[in-house]
Amino acid sequence: MKKETMLTYLDQQITKKITEYDVALDWNTRNHSIEVVFRLFAENKTHEQIDDAAGTLSEEEIIEFEDGVLFYNPEKTSVEEEDYLAVIPYEGKKGIKKSVLDGFVAYLNEVLTEGQSDLLDFLTDEDQEVFELKWSNEEFEKAVQAYQKADSDVYIAYPSY
Repeated sequence: MKKETMLTYLDQQITKKITEYDVALDWNTRNHSIEVVFRLFAENKTHEQIDDAAGTLSEEEIIEFEDGVLFYNPEKTSVEEEDYLAVIPYEGKKGIKKSVLDGFVAYLNEVLTEGQSDLLDFLTDEDQEVFELKWSNEEFEKAVQAYQKADSDVYIAYPSY
């Protein structure tokens, strides 16, 4: 049996626990990073003109919003933090604590659920000018703590090439 890695563990947990949303993993071996990419969709029944962060206008019937969270190696990864909803460091080949990955999946599901609701509100509320997902490092830490065990936490290794 193959050794479990951050990539395989995340894929398994996301598939099992985040069933309502479009989530994908993108492993960038050169940049030593794993990006968790997610999309939210909402129906734009009134064909409102909506412009994205790049200023592109859309009147499409289905609005697609995409964002991501990056797991990165602080010693090797080049990262533009503002390009992501959140960035989470891991410890080189050692990887990351299982509780961090479990807390991440649980909290991401909450973020996406609230985000989906906020996106629908954005499309129906004329006073709401901006939509963005909300990530709280404090809430993320609480989610991680909920998965920590009394004994030492197990590490899930970064995948080898």
